[in-house]
Amino acid sequence: MDDDLVVEPTGSDLHGEAERLRARGPAVRVRLPEDIGAWAVSDFDWLRELLTDPRVSKDPEQHWSAWRRGEHRQSWARWWVGQSSMLTAYGADHRRLRRLVAPAFSARRIEALAPAIRCRTGELLEEMAVTAPGASVDLRTAFAHPLPMAVICELFGIPAGDQRAVGEVFDLMMNSFDDLERAQTAQADALEIFRRLVAHKREQPGEDLTSALVSARDEDDGSRLTEQELLDTLFTMVGAGHETTVNLIGNAVHALLTHPEQLALVQAGSATWSDVVEETLRWAPSIANLPLRFAVEDIPLPDGSGTIREGEAILPAYAAAGRSPDKHGPDAHVFDLTRAEPEHLAFGHGVHFCLGAPLARMEGRIALSALFERFPRLRLATAPEHIPQVPSWIAHGHRRLPVLLT
Repeated sequence: MDDDLVVEPTGSDLHGEAERLRARGPAVRVRLPEDIGAWAVSDFDWLRELLTDPRVSKDPEQHWSAWRRGEHRQSWARWWVGQSSMLTAYGADHRRLRRLVAPAFSARRIEALAPAIRCRTGELLEEMAVTAPGASVDLRTAFAHPLPMAVICELFGIPAGDQRAVGEVFDLMMNSFDDLERAQTAQADALEIFRRLVAHKREQPGEDLTSALVSARDEDDGSRLTEQELLDTLFTMVGAGHETTVNLIGNAVHALLTHPEQLALVQAGSATWSDVVEETLRWAPSIANLPLRFAVEDIPLPDGSGTIREGEAILPAYAAAGRSPDKHGPDAHVFDLTRAEPEHLAFGHGVHFCLGAPLARMEGRIALSALFERFPRLRLATAPEHIPQVPSWIAHGHRRLPVLLT
């Protein structure tokens, strides 16, 4: 439609665009990159409601009319909806997959990672500490990226030699404006790594999550994972558990260094690192938009201004909802650790709530507390407006985060 809001592919003005979405109503028609039409939902309360609504599906094979007609299958959407995992399952199929996968993310397994997270955090901080006085450090490259990568590889038993290739493919996927052919090659390389990993864990199982998923795959009880579901689940979980935590750490550091009065509250004990994590997830969620959902039947808009038709795509606009004045008041755009209700949807809601949320929160608390304890006078090495964002309308993070340690 001519009056659709066109989403800028590189995300150069994510929050300005989010403000324009909110101004048009609770849900508005948008044109996504490669001319994919969708309804962007920016109203916090209605988005939360839709995330639990049985009239909304994540399965394009059943419920996205354009996909079923063969459209968009060679676009960026293939990485987000063209797979067989919990990310795209609906109804009973989703319940089956989540029931098989959830035990791999038990509280015991996640808590057992805390010592390794603290150890790797300390190692990275000591590596940063040898930086020459006055020289800047790219915190994303030196800290925010390698820490979640080490943790997720430890969790899934991924060999150290494969970490770089795995990290590359997810960086490419988050960058929706990048070369699709290059991303396709990187994805194929990552899937081959996962195939080798599965074969190894089938022969020599361990205490890692890949071994747990292989066990669920091989159980012959009528509800087991298929081989493709196993590979796609690994792909989804490793990607979600890595890239989003990279942005959580980077966004939190950026927020604190550009709001020194808020950092002072934490350092004085008036706010906690949990407060920092939750407010960052509200104010700057790691995923600004996506993944797509689809209308199972016609869904009238809550203000009566229109209808999302059966088979149309729905875009959860998390960045827009997180700063909704209707939910968080007129200061919703302000980073405030004393906010009474920093409720957010950064991990989703309802049956699709992220299984890795406890791990991401724990990583964030450990990483941020250790970073500012080791370098209490940490500051940005350049003006905030000169720090580049990840060129993506999907991911919300910084391509580089140059800092001075003292």
